[in-house]
Amino acid sequence: MSAPVRILVCDDQILIRTGLVTIIDAQPDLEVAGECGDGQTAVDLAGQLRPDVVVMDIRMPVLDGIEATRLLAGSGVPHPVKVLVVTTFNLDEYVYEALRAGASGFLLKDAPPDRLLHGIRTVASGAALLDPEVTRQLVGRYAARIRPAEGTPHEVPLTPRELQVLRLIADGLSNSEIAVALVISQETVKTFVSRILTKLQLRDRVQAVVYAYRQGLVT
Repeated sequence: MSAPVRILVCDDQILIRTGLVTIIDAQPDLEVAGECGDGQTAVDLAGQLRPDVVVMDIRMPVLDGIEATRLLAGSGVPHPVKVLVVTTFNLDEYVYEALRAGASGFLLKDAPPDRLLHGIRTVASGAALLDPEVTRQLVGRYAARIRPAEGTPHEVPLTPRELQVLRLIADGLSNSEIAVALVISQETVKTFVSRILTKLQLRDRVQAVVYAYRQGLVT
């Protein structure tokens, strides 16, 4: 039997944190490695405990979830930790900033327990977790603020077909939907997605969506 996925839970509201811990610890394949109520403690504990996933609130004292996420999963971090942001707000600028900071996905706090558990397992597996429609709205709403000042995108080192796939990812399409749209197999789509992430040095689909909006490839 494989070792359980180890989770660090970080939320400053003790009732919510206790609820998250209880839900997670009830699963045979998951275990809570630690819990805390602020971002700085999350960063410190993650260094000590090396959890597989950090479930991170955004608005917290001492150090907020965005900065904590950047320190745990941002670009240049030698041993990044997977971060799943759990927030009250589904169209919150802070969620978008957390995705830019390196989070692997986000969930709303009012999501049912099974969605939370699915989210943790998805992120732990190395995949990104995003609700395509919510992410598209979220990124589209705030990406214009950080596009290049001259209004023109940087050179994107992708073939025309790869650009087409990237735009469909940014539109929130799944691999199967992209396969239907382009009349290709899902395996071919997976190959394209892998190639895009490698060429652009992106970790997952969440980062690909952010990249596409930042470069003005979608509006």
